[in-house]
Amino acid sequence: MNLFSRLKGTALLLGLLLVAPGAAWADVKAPAQPASPTLVAGKPGHAAVASANFIATHAGLEVLAKGGNAFDAAVAVASTLSVVEPESSGLGGGFMAVLRRADDGKEVFVDARETAPAAVQAKDYVNPDGSPNRDTALNGPLSAGIPGAPAGLAWLAEHYGRLPLKTSLAPAIRTAREGFEPDPRLRKAIADRAQIIRRWPASAAKYLPGGQPPAEGRKWRDPDQARTLEALAEHGRDGFYRGPVAEHLVDAVRKAGGRWTLEDLAAYQVKERAPIGVDYRGYHIVTAPPPSSGGVAIAQILNMLAGFDLAHMDGVQRTHYVIEAMRRAFRDHNDYLGDPDFVKMPLDMLLSPYYAAGLSQSILPDRATPSSMLPVTSLFDPGMHTTHFSIIDKDGNMVAVTSTVNYELGSAFVAGDTGVLLNDEMDDFALVPDAPNVYGLLGSKANAPAPGKRMLSSMSPSLVLGKDRCAVIGSPGGSTIITQVLEGILAFIDGEDAAQIAAHKRFHHQFLPDKVFVEDGTFDAATAEGLKRMGYELTPRESWGFMNVVTWDLRSNRLDAASDPRRPSGLGKVQ
Repeated sequence: MNLFSRLKGTALLLGLLLVAPGAAWADVKAPAQPASPTLVAGKPGHAAVASANFIATHAGLEVLAKGGNAFDAAVAVASTLSVVEPESSGLGGGFMAVLRRADDGKEVFVDARETAPAAVQAKDYVNPDGSPNRDTALNGPLSAGIPGAPAGLAWLAEHYGRLPLKTSLAPAIRTAREGFEPDPRLRKAIADRAQIIRRWPASAAKYLPGGQPPAEGRKWRDPDQARTLEALAEHGRDGFYRGPVAEHLVDAVRKAGGRWTLEDLAAYQVKERAPIGVDYRGYHIVTAPPPSSGGVAIAQILNMLAGFDLAHMDGVQRTHYVIEAMRRAFRDHNDYLGDPDFVKMPLDMLLSPYYAAGLSQSILPDRATPSSMLPVTSLFDPGMHTTHFSIIDKDGNMVAVTSTVNYELGSAFVAGDTGVLLNDEMDDFALVPDAPNVYGLLGSKANAPAPGKRMLSSMSPSLVLGKDRCAVIGSPGGSTIITQVLEGILAFIDGEDAAQIAAHKRFHHQFLPDKVFVEDGTFDAATAEGLKRMGYELTPRESWGFMNVVTWDLRSNRLDAASDPRRPSGLGKVQ
């Protein structure tokens, strides 16, 4: 259910109307701007933030009220999520962001993805029988890549923000010091991972006070992470990647059997890359390039679907073509994609409308195409252990950020007294070629680990730009991120509003295993039966990502923000 609440704030004038626990917009409206031939014209005059946690959303709104822009707000939201939602993201992880700057229309992809340490050794992740070692790939310091999130936050503040980094990090520092009430999802994540957490004293001390997960209704504080955030606020990226914090991180990792060095941290660099752009039904979609696989797959699917008149098809036929486009895009995902700094990829081919037209020709109109090119693999539940937030500010700046520590609570390893929970992104490499990772995705040598290399990701932060309407969209959900964002884009283009898009029922196909994973209620009985007659195996799936969407209607100059209603209520309180 959506939660409606009213907050007061002088800088936000009339206040902030909240739609769902993590979504908000300032409902002060400027006069509508006349449309121009440019893709996005005018300024909304008010701001909107949608994140997975109300405390983080409120942090973004606080920074906007202090004169910050969308990029400052992104720093506030991301750093606060590190405190209140560590099961999904944090300083010990990384993020990918698509930005659009209003004053000059600059669109850029900011890659703050983690990297492999220089001393990475593939043998650490392989059992004696040659199978993947899931324990070292998912738990403890060997599973952790060099974090990119702190450098990415400093980069956003320095290159795109208006406020000092210290100002934008202040809400996160205050929340960590003063405490907050953990929501049910965080308490459950800690309980689920308690056995692993107990392996390391610093992890147990942080997440299992008194030997148990934080109690319901009790305030929880994180003073160690507050100190690390303060070092970042005071010294910028060097506050994390050099000096005492870096020394403590490396010391803790190496004592526990990891391979990090001070040189690994000092060498980390944020990358700015050209985003992928694709046109579909009068809209321009701006999305993530490699090392995200998401944008390539979304562009391929939209290019394939452009050849079909989906609007005039019944539900069975429309879904059939969408599934088949998903199937073909994920096949290419498995074969070609990796870190662009290490791998030459045929992106011109993959993104070509002519290539997509050829793929479309292979879709049979009346039956499913079996995914028989590779042996069927087992699918692990991708879970929701990533987070996404969307922001549009009063000037029309847009930012879509997807951030992660990979699996639930990352590696479960807290690096000593830094309070930093490390990611387990090494599992996103193809540690054993053609063997599935924790999300059931296959990989080739294009995504094999190497020193300094960035592991492939499904994160798909995206902007949808049109003459009359725009959207900022993204979702967590492992391999299902790609299809969930795709379906959200299609729903927006079909005219749905932010709340409808976030609540939209979902389905997913990723080439292997050859199944369509379906949320309860997605298809009526007739549609489900029609798809089964075509040869599809429909498999129920309960867990889906918590999408966060902001839409902008340029005709009325209205912003709408919505957080996924699948997210349970009781997300924490501002005290």
